[in-house]
Amino acid sequence: MAEAQAKGVSVVPESVLKKQKRNEEWAMKKKVEIAALKKKNAENRKVIYNRAKQYAKEYEEQQKELIKLKREARLKGGFYVNPEAKLLFIIRIRGINAIDPKTRKILQLLRLRQIFNGVFLKVNKATLNMLHRVEPYVTYGFPNLKSVKELIYKRGYGKLNHRRIALTDNSIIEQALGKYGIICIEDLIHEIMTVGPHFKEANNFLWPFKLKAPLGGLKKKRNHYVEGGDAGNREDYINELIRRMN
Repeated sequence: MAEAQAKGVSVVPESVLKKQKRNEEWAMKKKVEIAALKKKNAENRKVIYNRAKQYAKEYEEQQKELIKLKREARLKGGFYVNPEAKLLFIIRIRGINAIDPKTRKILQLLRLRQIFNGVFLKVNKATLNMLHRVEPYVTYGFPNLKSVKELIYKRGYGKLNHRRIALTDNSIIEQALGKYGIICIEDLIHEIMTVGPHFKEANNFLWPFKLKAPLGGLKKKRNHYVEGGDAGNREDYINELIRRMN
C-alpha cells in the first residue's frame, strides 16, 4: 500500500469496495422484484377484468329472472314473493345513555361501538335473536346491490395488521383475503352480496362503516319503524336510509 501511495495511485479501501458490491446486489435484487411485480399485476388486471365482467353478467341475469317471474305471477293473477334475504345491514342509531350491560355487550359483539356505525350480517337464528334484544338501539334491513357497492366503494376500510386502511388498492384486499380467492374489490362485493362461503372472513376484514348523520334527520329514534319511528326492521327501506347516510 505504501508503495502504491508512493507511486501516486489512489487506493480504494476494502470496506468501500464491499459496500459498493452490496449496493449493486441490492439494486439487482430490487430490479428483479419490480419486474416480477409488474408481470404479476398485468396478469391480475386481466383476471380482475374478467371477473368483474362475469359478476356484472350474473347480476344482470338475476335481475332479468326476477322481472320474468314477477310478470308470470301477474299474468296468472297472483303476485311474486321475493325469496328470503340472506344479508342484513345494521346501523346503530342511539348512543350510550341508559343502556343495560347485556345490550352494550351485544352491540360490542356486533361491532357497533359508536352511533351511526354500520355492519353487514348474515341472516340466521342467532343474529336475529341478538337483533331482537338490541332493536331499540339499531335499525336494519336488506341492502340491495347498489347499496353494498356504494358503501364499500365510498366508505370501505379494511383491517390489515389490526390497522384501519382505506381500500385504495386491490393489493390490500389480496394481501388480506388472497388465500380465499378474493383478490379485488369486485370479489369482495360479490362475496358480501351473495353471502358466499368466505363471507365471515370478508366481513371481518371490512372495518365497521362510519356513516354520517342522515340527511333530513331521523323521525323518532325511540319508536319502532312500523310506528312511524326509526328503530327496528325496515326491510328494503334500509336502502333509502343508506343513501341519506352515505
